[in-house]
Amino acid sequence: MLSTLAPATAGGGHGGHHPGHSSGLQTVTALDGPRGVDALGDGRTLVAEGDGSFSLVVERRHKQALVIPLGSVAGGFPPAVAAGRHGTVYILTGAGGEPGGPPVPGAATLYKWRPGYAAPAFVADIAAYQAGDHDPYNQEGPAGESNPYGLAVLGNGAVLVADAAGNDVLKVSKNGRRITTVARLKPRTVPVPEGLPATDPEGQPTGFPPAGTPIPAEAVATSVAVGQDGSIYIGELRGFPATPGTSQIWRVRPGTTGAVCDPDAPYSGSCKRWADGQTSIVDLAVGKDDTVYALSLSKLSWFAFELGVPGAEVGALHALTRSWHGGVRAKELAPGMLITPGGVDVVDNTAYVTGPIFGPGSLSKLELGRKGHHHKGHHPR
Repeated sequence: MLSTLAPATAGGGHGGHHPGHSSGLQTVTALDGPRGVDALGDGRTLVAEGDGSFSLVVERRHKQALVIPLGSVAGGFPPAVAAGRHGTVYILTGAGGEPGGPPVPGAATLYKWRPGYAAPAFVADIAAYQAGDHDPYNQEGPAGESNPYGLAVLGNGAVLVADAAGNDVLKVSKNGRRITTVARLKPRTVPVPEGLPATDPEGQPTGFPPAGTPIPAEAVATSVAVGQDGSIYIGELRGFPATPGTSQIWRVRPGTTGAVCDPDAPYSGSCKRWADGQTSIVDLAVGKDDTVYALSLSKLSWFAFELGVPGAEVGALHALTRSWHGGVRAKELAPGMLITPGGVDVVDNTAYVTGPIFGPGSLSKLELGRKGHHHKGHHPR
């Protein structure tokens, strides 16, 4: 599922809006088609844009932020970006070209960059690994397809990759020579939502099942983040019909490989459901107190956005916390202010968000309360 989220949704045409200063949301700097974001602390943030470029944004008191270009990878859709140790920056490209077509050079690849590098260096070919690691629960498209989407770095230097087409999370060793499957996400049976159109823009019948019809929908693993204890959090987009409120967040024990995240048995094994009820998650961040920040591309679902449903360009950021009785409480931050957001990260009581992901956008920040503090010690030098 979702071999190319970007080309499928890029025609939505909702890219002209910028987050403003309302509800505490402040624009740090303008960017073009921004997605990848890693907040390093001390007013420094890594970002990646639609042309494949990645940069370091440096905030300055009473002055315009500096945007320092670091390098670029294959463009077409903004890559994910994450800081490792000793100034290393990891960059992850997604699927490129037409679905089912030949691989595009530079697509579905993990790179690394350090100060002094003339260009990003190859680390691992994610698509090549997935071609031999078929999704046993595949519902759509080739079982070995790949669209790497989410990125996180472990404390030991290994890198986690969430693959939106493979419906899994992989671990790439520090040197890139070994890739293992950490967890696979099984499909979930969901009801077809209300409001799907009977005809497409050309007037042809869409053939969508009637509202309420239960159908299996792929997980579509878009996001991965690491908690303070090394636990791995995984966020889902939810495949067609993208029913709102059916995106889950999973928690995988540190050191796990080969886990299965099963919505029919969500609390068994080494992958357990941490939260439910989200919609079209595209990124996650974890605060120091294990508050999880879940970013939704659209509150109405990515599919509603594709279909041009009015209001579907409005996304959401939720702070999710465990209550004393074990449930999860969700608080929406800056409601109504995020237009097709692409990425989120949290550091020093501040959430940084990129978007709109399609067209002109920005890096914005939102001051949080004391909860959510997460200071990272690594950043490019």
